[in-house]
Amino acid sequence: MSGLDRQPAPLERERPGPGATRRAVLMLEDGRSFAGEAFGSVGEAFGEAVFSTGMTGYQETITDPSFHRQIVIMTAPHIGNTGVNDTDYESERIQVSGFVVRDPSRIASSWRAQRTLDEELENAGVVGISGLDTRALTRHLRERGAMRCGISSADTDLDSLLERVQASPGMVGADLAPEVSTAEPYVVEARSGLPIYRVAALDLGIKRNTPLSMAELGCEVHVLPARSTAADLLALAPDGVFLSNGPGDPASADYAVETLTGVLDAGVPVFGICFGNQVLARTLGFETYKLTYGHRGINQPVADTRSGRIAVTSHNHGFAVRAPLTGLSETPYGRVAVSHVALNDDVVEGLTCLDVPAFSVQFHPEAAPGPHDAQGLFDRFCGLMAANRQMRGDG
Repeated sequence: MSGLDRQPAPLERERPGPGATRRAVLMLEDGRSFAGEAFGSVGEAFGEAVFSTGMTGYQETITDPSFHRQIVIMTAPHIGNTGVNDTDYESERIQVSGFVVRDPSRIASSWRAQRTLDEELENAGVVGISGLDTRALTRHLRERGAMRCGISSADTDLDSLLERVQASPGMVGADLAPEVSTAEPYVVEARSGLPIYRVAALDLGIKRNTPLSMAELGCEVHVLPARSTAADLLALAPDGVFLSNGPGDPASADYAVETLTGVLDAGVPVFGICFGNQVLARTLGFETYKLTYGHRGINQPVADTRSGRIAVTSHNHGFAVRAPLTGLSETPYGRVAVSHVALNDDVVEGLTCLDVPAFSVQFHPEAAPGPHDAQGLFDRFCGLMAANRQMRGDG
């Protein structure tokens, strides 16, 4: 679309001035508190406090199902200047429990903006807080780790708020994928006319851009609920099975491990991302564990262990896979290699099976708004499906 074809920019919408602010408090489970102003809906919210290092893409962040039951702190100080629109949603609704920004934009001046971020949070009933020292908050979480948190602009008594925070559920052991998964199967048609491949996608918290990325390559993507069985997926006669991202503790997703076991036994190619990477790891016999503060943002460097190529990638995970970074591991499905490693802290970022058609990564190749360094992994999945089809002798 050229600049001449664009619709006129919406009117800049002012947030209420300083005289209309309302006190809000953020309380961490270890007792540290931060004072600020209400942002979005007035009320209170509880969840795991995590920080995201992206300087843009806040709309995609708050609508990512992987952030379900989390309070997200944006490390970039100025958030909201491009507003929100109906196009950039990564799911049907805002998924975060609460939202924390230092300096919310007073206007939404992008030509694509339909509403302000403040309005969107308020309309969705999502409690936020602004005007606090997000740098100090982030440093605290880096030193102490992600922890339970509460935001309140209704009852700001510190002692009672701390009691409610400490009574709220934690993330370890939380089985959240079924809470954000689709209730009914649906299909995303291939964008190239007749589909080249049929993909069965297990929705553990899938983002909208994921099936669209595969559809661009000629995949007809059948998205199924999180608790679908191997029989449900294989009944579609798929060329491949995809395991999506999602929230919660992968150690709680035994149903997904059982499903994937049946898929691997059938010899169907598998590609998993984020939570899907952890499910594949568990199916192969590896353990998962909780990171101190996780990886969240769109600027995470990851190295391909085979080629040495470095990609800047999008992350959203608080759990990781425990596997040897070098050499091969023997598993029930043959040899497995760690394919990618995070350069900031040497966390496992991908697995490749050498004796069955399966691989996974911990990051998001479908990343919107970016970066797109890892987009080619969907091509790799298509190549795996093509090779498996040729081996079977059916085209």
